[in-house]
Amino acid sequence: MHEQDSAFAFEGNWREFAPIALTNLLLTIVTLGFYRFWATTRERRYLWSQTRFIDDRLEWTGTGKELFVGFVLVVGLLLAPLLFIQFGLQAMILRGYAAAAIIITLGIYVFFLYLYGLARFRALRYRLSRSWWRGIRGGSDDQGFGYGWSSVWKQAVGFLAAGLMIPWAMCSLWNERWGKMSFGGYEFSADADFGKIMWRYILCYAAPFIVLFGGLIAMIPVMMTMGTGDGDPGAGAMVTVFAFIAAIYLIFPLIILAYYAAFMREAVGSLRLTTLDFEFTARTKDWIKLFLGNIGLVVVTLGIGIAFLGYRNWSFFVRHMEAGGEIDVAALTQSITRTPGQGEGLLDAFDVGAI
Repeated sequence: MHEQDSAFAFEGNWREFAPIALTNLLLTIVTLGFYRFWATTRERRYLWSQTRFIDDRLEWTGTGKELFVGFVLVVGLLLAPLLFIQFGLQAMILRGYAAAAIIITLGIYVFFLYLYGLARFRALRYRLSRSWWRGIRGGSDDQGFGYGWSSVWKQAVGFLAAGLMIPWAMCSLWNERWGKMSFGGYEFSADADFGKIMWRYILCYAAPFIVLFGGLIAMIPVMMTMGTGDGDPGAGAMVTVFAFIAAIYLIFPLIILAYYAAFMREAVGSLRLTTLDFEFTARTKDWIKLFLGNIGLVVVTLGIGIAFLGYRNWSFFVRHMEAGGEIDVAALTQSITRTPGQGEGLLDAFDVGAI
């Protein structure tokens, strides 16, 4: 492949997608959520089929049954720990085994963290195995069990270091996750550098202290007015309180979004498939437009627009994806990795099932 202006393109149309989205929404409501596994499959088949990479379109080969079976297996796996937290914990404390209850509970939470990491890995593995291009698929022979433990200890290091190592944990886990994946006969690699996004994270880290300090400074004139008895401090206090609330609900999300936008550019930009390089071009303003558009769509349509969010999110990612370099398509052989039999049950159980 020779470098070109746009290796990725989304050629779908929301009018074509509307019958799929509305039917999925109706059947999901009527079946009390049971149909959502097949709804996800129908949606992905359309989105993948309208996504062009180089000179051919993608194909989604997963099934609703796979997603449903995966979810059922995970519900069975999580049922016992959740029942203990709900009922067993209280019983042990009432019987005087508080220390043992706390230790067991901590163990369960570590187990959940492990499962969350395993879910991220196995969902990516499953999606690559069901994504075909020119009759070739991706995947991994790694089951993800080691990655699950890496996720636990790396996230622990990130938080234990007063939270300052979270960017390192995110980049390290991204590199490890993609380093175990392949497409056809080629392996992925990633070398995301947390140092390149650290300054934005420091801004996120410092933002609460800056807002708190600014709020205290802004309250000084109000407090002085109250102390002297001159004027009515009520209006000034109200303005200060509203400004403080606005800072919390508006400034914080924007700062976090700016950090996430930088992380995605660094992470995807570090991704390689043999000599093929990837790039993600979405800036903070692009993410803001996406989120505001999603919120506006749902509000204006009184909730019906939620059926179109998958379409909007997928087209957003594809439009901002780029690839460059050279790859010998003729030498791109079929993957010999194992194909997982179940879908994204773990990730779905943790409610992180983004496309």
